[in-house]
Amino acid sequence: MSVLALVPAYQAARTVERVVADLTERFVGEPGVLVVDDGSTDETADVARRAGARVVRHPGNRGKGAALRTGLAWARSWGADSVVTVDADGQHPADEAWRIAAYPAPRAALVLGVRDLASAGAPPSSRFSNALSNSFLSRFGGTRLCDTQCGLRRYPVSETLELGAWADGFAYEAEVVLRAARAGHSIVQVPVRVTYPAPAERLSHFHVVRDPARIVLTVLSTLATTARPRV
Repeated sequence: MSVLALVPAYQAARTVERVVADLTERFVGEPGVLVVDDGSTDETADVARRAGARVVRHPGNRGKGAALRTGLAWARSWGADSVVTVDADGQHPADEAWRIAAYPAPRAALVLGVRDLASAGAPPSSRFSNALSNSFLSRFGGTRLCDTQCGLRRYPVSETLELGAWADGFAYEAEVVLRAARAGHSIVQVPVRVTYPAPAERLSHFHVVRDPARIVLTVLSTLATTARPRV
């Protein structure tokens, strides 16, 4: 199975070098590591390229979902079977990304990393937002989902694009999970280790009020356009 490491990045010049350097030590050869720079105004693209990644750049900021779709489309054109997504802030260790890449799940399965947010030191707002999203998507997806907001995942390229998920922002990740569940696709959940930096060093563009609201709206729209979960 050909697996691409995909890093969606925005204003990540301070952290993306180490993320890419660590990933290139594990994702050796082709297709390697792709960074999708989502319209950054800092040196994200240049730093990622010097660290060894291929770089695709949006001319303006479009959102994480748009960056993921761009990366998935690039992976399909290259011929990759799957992508493992890794956040640009450094919270996902490269060895965990490689473990997800090599995890013995079916090639067409959506593999979700599941964090222990309390033990990892995630802020209370993130834990609350994730718990709410988990409950909401589990109810309408017809299966118990333990971490619907973790960015460390393995997406089967063709199957994911064929789901037709459209959200541009953080809601894309929730939308893909819901569409996959309702379509009866295999979803495999794997505990993963993450590292949260000290509060003063954290890089996050997730808004704890606005983005969960957008997730809810995206879920409601998805429910209106998809069939009930297969049982």
